[in-house]
Formats: sequence, C-alpha cells, structure tokens
Amino acid sequence: MKKLFILKLIITFIVITLPLSVQAGTKNKLTIFHAGSLTVPFAKIEKDFEAKYPDIDVQREIGGSTKMARMISEVGKPADIMASADYKVIDNNLIPKFANFNIRFATNQLVLCYTDQSKYSDTINKNNWHDILQKKGVNWGHSDPNLDPCGYRSLMVLQLAETFYNIDGLYQKIIDNRPKRNIRPKAVELVNLLKTGNMDYAWEYLSVAIQHNLKFIKMDEHINLGNYQYDDFYKQANVKVTGKKPGTWITKKGKSCTYGVTMIKDAPNPEAAKLFLAFLLSSDHGLKTLKIMGQPPFIPCRVPTQKMADSIPSDFASFVQVKE
Repeated sequence: MKKLFILKLIITFIVITLPLSVQAGTKNKLTIFHAGSLTVPFAKIEKDFEAKYPDIDVQREIGGSTKMARMISEVGKPADIMASADYKVIDNNLIPKFANFNIRFATNQLVLCYTDQSKYSDTINKNNWHDILQKKGVNWGHSDPNLDPCGYRSLMVLQLAETFYNIDGLYQKIIDNRPKRNIRPKAVELVNLLKTGNMDYAWEYLSVAIQHNLKFIKMDEHINLGNYQYDDFYKQANVKVTGKKPGTWITKKGKSCTYGVTMIKDAPNPEAAKLFLAFLLSSDHGLKTLKIMGQPPFIPCRVPTQKMADSIPSDFASFVQVKE
C-alpha cells in the first residue's frame, strides 16, 4: 500500500509539472498569415510539413496581403510567419519594427480568367480581350487594390495595355464597364463567381488559374507583370491606394510580381516558424510544390543586402542568396 501511495505521488508530480499543452494532448500551434493566391500551394505544403513534424499544427489565415500585414502591424494580431504576394508589402508594413528580413521566394504573372459560361468565351483571344471587356453586358471584376496586390496589379495591367497598344482612353473605357460591386476583398473570391457563372471575366495570377482549372488569356510580357526584365516598362503604371493612416494615400508603381516571406519578431512559436521556413524555402519541398502549381520559385531565394542576409536564422540561411 505504501509503495502504491508513493507511485501515485510521483505520477501526480509528473502531471502537474508537465506543460499544459502536453497534459491536454494539444499540438504546437504555428500561425501563418498569407496571400490568397498562396492558398492551394500552402495547403499542400502544410500537409507535407505536418507529416514530417506531426507535433506542429499549422494554422493559416488567408486574405489580401496588405490587409494581412496590417492585421499584424496595426491590429496587433499574433502571427509567426507572413507571406505576401507583393514583397514590398512586407517592406512597407513590417520592416523594421515587426520583422528583420524579407525573403523573395516566388514569382507570378497576371492573366484574364474565364469559363465556358462566360460571354464571348468562344471568341476572346490575346488580341481582342480589351474589346471584349468593354462590351455591354460583360461582367468582369478584380480584387480591391487597397487590400490585395492582385487588385492594384490588375489596374496596372490595364494601364500598361493602353500604352502598349497605343489606344488613347483604353484604361478608362474598360474601367467604366466594370460594376463597382465586382471589386472584391481578395482575388480568390472571384474564382467562385466565375465558376458559378456570376462573373464572366476576372483578373487572377497564373498560378491561381492553373490550380483552379480556369481558362485564361495570357498577356504580352510588356503587360503581364511577370518578367523583371520589363520592369522599366512596368513602372509606367501607377495606382493610388490607401496608406497606413486613415485619409492618407500612397502610389504603387508597376513592378514584376515577386512574393516575399518573413518571420515576425515576436513570433509566438519561433522554433516552429524556423522549421517551416526551412521547409518552404527548400527546393526539395516547398519550392518544388510552388513550381508544380504554376508559381515559379527563386532557387535559391533572395534578399537585397548582406545586412539582411546576416539577420536570417541559420536554420534556413543556406537557402538564401544576396541578389537585388
């Protein structure tokens, strides 16, 4: 009886001193905020990562990149990792106060998506798409430029088209045929509208079009924001969006689509965040998934300065090089 009593005391002591997460059998939570256009590849990367690290539970919050960054910097929502469809969002909203580095890890381009149900789906092509979008009764849309990089990039494509095709007033004529209700918070919301026949055309990233089996028109490289070698041409496009403070505005200049990722300084779970970033930035894991899903990665990934490279944890520093 005495031995049994002592054994119970020992067991009770062990249970009391164990972390609550172990007592309750809960997993190690990792919170990731990311752009809507990363939804499909990150779902696959999450599944593969959790298979390798079964004690970590990845929880993703999805939305327009600007909105997600502001949830961290302005609302104070806790997060471990932020991945943006426009790496500049991280530069402008999180560095240096909330993050030390910004790793450019993937690219993309804008395409015009549609389905077999879309008006003029049997006649639209890369030469007449801008005429189709002006036609009465054609229902097209894009995401909110104030919340989502795909939104202001969509407007940039239209501005660049006016310059490239040398058609005065083309941008405004197309915009005038877009109902304001078709400006949605994030681009992936437009996918369901297309598939249900509630929208004829929507601007999306190429990767999103491929992942959701949508039909799409590819733009000329002078227009699609997909080739950094055309950045001098892209910068002719300018879109005004809301600034950090209410009532303020900033101007976004055209630039090729480049995705960025960072770890938040006060990350609740920094060790799990390091493991995930090492997995994401590996050419055998995360970057491989992105490539398969139509989102060309940078291999190796990039940061602009040696100073920034020195701030990257050793856990994944080998996957990053200094390159402007």
